[in-house]
Amino acid sequence: MKRIHKIKTLSLSFIAALVLSTGCNDDFLNTQPLTAIPSEVVWTDAALADAFVTDLYTVLGQGGFDEQMQASLTDEAVFTHPGRGINVITEARSNPADPGFINYTLNWPNMYSRIRAANLAIENLQEPQFDNPEMAERLLGEALFMRAYMYHQLLRYYGGVPLVDRAYELGEADYTIARNTFAETVEFIVNDADQAAQLLDGESMVDGRASRAAALALKSRVLLYAASDLHDIPTASAQSSVIASYPKPELLGYVDGDQMQRWQRAQAAAKEVVDLAGYGFMMDLAAPVSPDEGTQNYIDMSLFRSNAENEMIFGRYFIQSKNEGGGRVGLFNGPNGYRNWAGNTPLQDLVDDYEMMDGTEFSWDNPEHAASPYENRDPRLEATILHDASDWKPRFTTTADPADEIQTGQYEVIVDGAKTTHFGFDTRQSSIEDWNGTRTGYYMRRFVDPNPNLVDMNMWQQVPWAFFRYTEGVLNYVEASIELGEYDKAQEWLNKIRFRAGMPAITETGVALMERYRNERRIEMAYEEQRYHDVRRWMIPEETFGQQPRIIDIIGTLKPGKTVTTYQYNPENYNYSYNVVELGEGVENRAWDDKMYYLPIHRDEINRNEQLNQNPGY
Repeated sequence: MKRIHKIKTLSLSFIAALVLSTGCNDDFLNTQPLTAIPSEVVWTDAALADAFVTDLYTVLGQGGFDEQMQASLTDEAVFTHPGRGINVITEARSNPADPGFINYTLNWPNMYSRIRAANLAIENLQEPQFDNPEMAERLLGEALFMRAYMYHQLLRYYGGVPLVDRAYELGEADYTIARNTFAETVEFIVNDADQAAQLLDGESMVDGRASRAAALALKSRVLLYAASDLHDIPTASAQSSVIASYPKPELLGYVDGDQMQRWQRAQAAAKEVVDLAGYGFMMDLAAPVSPDEGTQNYIDMSLFRSNAENEMIFGRYFIQSKNEGGGRVGLFNGPNGYRNWAGNTPLQDLVDDYEMMDGTEFSWDNPEHAASPYENRDPRLEATILHDASDWKPRFTTTADPADEIQTGQYEVIVDGAKTTHFGFDTRQSSIEDWNGTRTGYYMRRFVDPNPNLVDMNMWQQVPWAFFRYTEGVLNYVEASIELGEYDKAQEWLNKIRFRAGMPAITETGVALMERYRNERRIEMAYEEQRYHDVRRWMIPEETFGQQPRIIDIIGTLKPGKTVTTYQYNPENYNYSYNVVELGEGVENRAWDDKMYYLPIHRDEINRNEQLNQNPGY
């Protein structure tokens, strides 16, 4: 039986000492410092080697649960509090001196610092100096996976990057290095992932550590991206003059070869994920579940609970008692009427893309839809977004909300015999807190623990972040199958996802099927750091990211003869109007420039390394 390896919590300073210290050679003392371990000792001790590889995972940060989420770079959300660098990207103002919002997991110097650590581990674990070959193989597999993961992060933001496969030492003659081509970077990542999958095959890994499944999922994602239009230079050049005029197109994609062969390769890699035993959640349904079941299924998957744990392939887990930042998702994004910060609030653009229950499109031009825009919709809407009148947790901050419902509109009430306006408790005119309300009329519901006893403003939750989940592999397989014209396969697996959500089967083929698939991926993977990359690789950003975001304005007026003194959502008492308007340009003035297909390499990196070629448009 394989041993289960637990991730240990270690101080970063202690781990750094494992590789930075060389001991004391001074004859005067000839002693070892008590707070450091010589680097040559680390690789002779299995426990220390394990600790070193464990520390590689710190590069993952809080997963996607930073206060500023990547969703706010897209048509999924807008960040409520301007001035954090997000606008630099959404307004296409990125430049080498100020690339804009760069979080921990795509920061160029941070990635290369941790790649060096991975290289140290890989070099020293090839021929282990401790007597536990099984453990050495497992650690080598993890180190290879982490190196592949870090390079995949650089690849999908910057294109081809310098491939450093050894740990540079002090005193070398030259530290500069040119960027490798996009194709070379892809192959390097795939090779690391293949080796990791082989080394980790059969290992029983605890949650949060790399596994064979994680390596296969990473390979699938990278090959899906590689096959996409953005990285087929003839296709990309025909759609973008910025890419067409770039003198080093091989850094951005494939300048030759057969794109269909790349789709075949992507399909095969995705099928390996689809065929993984023991993964996936409710993927064997022959018909849609009920709407209520569909909502609950999606909630369970988002929380990775209630038999949905097998959906997770590789994730970042949080310990409530440790007060880790990733456990503050509810505080960062919850309603201000609960004294939360309303950070990454959903846009009307996302809400409108949830289908009606019968699989038809929602339309504001349909009077029935416009009158009750949240009724009879894809059940995943209720599991993803808090809208006006959504049921939510007990509102501990006030007794004036008898229903514990989200209030994002303004409503007439009777006070002292006269009509007056009650501004919803979850608006920017809230009587509870007014500085931190949504600007869009919505709040993020997904990933927030619904436990009524968990008060988001001062308690931490334990919902993990998924870097890879099984359904992504299924969607990758669907997309590659569509590109290859294998529509039956695509429909079969796409409908498995829809049936789990309570939605009817898709029957289209060709271009229509691709459109349905892309919308399905948007809905199923909302807030999962997929949209930013999908829109770019599909080369559809101008009509998505380049449009001014839309929001909702809700007004409730009393019906004749109705008297309400304490507001509660009730269509029998109120006429509700739902008006879609654009987000004010004073908050964010979104635009698209084709240079934003890639982020700029920071000027400091260019100055350090004269061999680096900057990305196009900068």
